[in-house]
Amino acid sequence: MFNPNVKRVLDVGLVHTLVHDSVVCCVKFSPDGKILATGCNRNTTLYDTKTGAKISVLFDEGSGGKSDNYIRSASFSPDGKLLATGSEDRVVRIWNIAQKRISKVFTGHKSEIYSLAFSPDGRRLVSGSGDKTARIWDMETGACVYTLSIDDVTVSENGPVDAGVTSVVMSPDGKYLAAGSLDTVVRVWDAATGQLLDKLKGHKDSVYSVAFSPDGKFLVSGSLDKTLKMWDMGMVNRTMGPGEESKIMCMTTLQGHKDYVLSVAISPDGAWIVSGSKDRGVQFWDPHTARAQFMLQGHKNSVISVAVSEVGGLVATGSGDWSARIWSYERIAAN
Repeated sequence: MFNPNVKRVLDVGLVHTLVHDSVVCCVKFSPDGKILATGCNRNTTLYDTKTGAKISVLFDEGSGGKSDNYIRSASFSPDGKLLATGSEDRVVRIWNIAQKRISKVFTGHKSEIYSLAFSPDGRRLVSGSGDKTARIWDMETGACVYTLSIDDVTVSENGPVDAGVTSVVMSPDGKYLAAGSLDTVVRVWDAATGQLLDKLKGHKDSVYSVAFSPDGKFLVSGSLDKTLKMWDMGMVNRTMGPGEESKIMCMTTLQGHKDYVLSVAISPDGAWIVSGSKDRGVQFWDPHTARAQFMLQGHKNSVISVAVSEVGGLVATGSGDWSARIWSYERIAAN
């Protein structure tokens, strides 16, 4: 459904519908765009993005397959050889994709793991959890280098607000770590020192997803308040003293979703912000105008996760309707 008030510059088509046996909690493309990983109950499935064929199913035999254990997050290493998965059982598993087996396990989180992100050089992995922490792990030693805790207590009309970390992302240059939280705040840390640099306030409800633009100039957050916000990273401060005001300002707010914004992603050329919502739609936004180009419809339930291929041209969506979809997008040639 195209926005009639905006000049149409994109063509989008459905390429594959991948049917699963439970809710699809997360979707992630491999760095070369050839594989899509989907996380659902108890296992992670790898698909060939060209044919839609199932390549393999990653299942931890040792986890006991009886109880529910949704894979909430997945992240490919920059070289595409490893896949990190995080789930409700509080364990981070590192899979060797070629061997289809677990090469490392990181334990320590005290609640489910909602989000994972590799550093650009692949040497570290960041995990975000409902236990109010983001942890930075050394991929070689398996050690937890930093535990970044959210210690502030935010009190609303209904009492203390949970500050679980829903989403983590590293800046393209690897300098910054941003995390979205249930307490409505986006926090930015120095990835090298673990020092808190800023708290971005403005959302009126929990932040469920954060993403950096490919040039690192802005950060996007998606919230249960039905909006996305763009934050200017140009003003990031090196340290944040007690009582200091935020330096990272909100550039603009993207409004249009009719329900919770659950996931955000940005195209590799920085031209499009993609968001998935409980309203079952996927919006493509132009960051320069802050207007929606169009909304993709097709899922019969919440769009829980969106991903854009790093090589461009493909978008993936994961939904509560027990399916994942791969869509193609391309800019319409100017006449």
